[in-house]
Amino acid sequence: MTRAPSIALFDYGAGNLHSLLKALEAAGARVRVEPDPLRALDADALVLPGVGAFGAAAERLAPGLDAVRRALEGGLPCLGVCLGMHLLFEASDEGAGRGIGLLSGRVRRLRAQRVPHMGWNAVHPASTQPPGGGATAPMPRRPGEGEGNGGGTAGGGEGRGVRCLDPLFAGLDDLVAYYANSFVVEPADPAVVIAWTAYEDERFPAAVRRGRTWGVQFHPEKSGAQGLRLIRNFIAEVTR
Repeated sequence: MTRAPSIALFDYGAGNLHSLLKALEAAGARVRVEPDPLRALDADALVLPGVGAFGAAAERLAPGLDAVRRALEGGLPCLGVCLGMHLLFEASDEGAGRGIGLLSGRVRRLRAQRVPHMGWNAVHPASTQPPGGGATAPMPRRPGEGEGNGGGTAGGGEGRGVRCLDPLFAGLDDLVAYYANSFVVEPADPAVVIAWTAYEDERFPAAVRRGRTWGVQFHPEKSGAQGLRLIRNFIAEVTR
């Protein structure tokens, strides 16, 4: 693919898509905001943004839900951001409605004392094996456990210097990203988790993958140069 890839940025009707749209354009994509889930499939890739509430977003997706799932199962590249990652799963405690169900599991409320979780946290690679390698993704230690902790970074220092082989994280060995969430995913199969993070005493997936679909709990469009690098990595995968 020599031309700039076309990205459909699905609009749940909540607005506030400007930051993600600009980041995708800066990464070299041609972007259109699309409120129709079926028309959103007529692009080189789909991006599900992190804006809105699960119930309202599921309602907007409902007319094309099965078609979206088939497209993702068929290899259409997709990046789900925050709420967009939640929609890749079956259901959420946040609200009624069905998710896409590409990934088995549920979305639940954070158990931390201070909710929502807002701020910068380290992203820890789940393993050094690419998806499909057969190894179950291990959870990182809590901040302060074991060796190699920096102690001063939100989410702890464990995992720093460890390279995640998933191409989404190419060149991002020490990623620290911006989060704004009250809910987290709980996959039925932990092998889909490619990165974890920690907040207070709770650990939860920072990124998941199945096939050519990725989900991230953090907001790459609000994570500075590192976040833009991740978006560029996604665009590079779209063009493969």
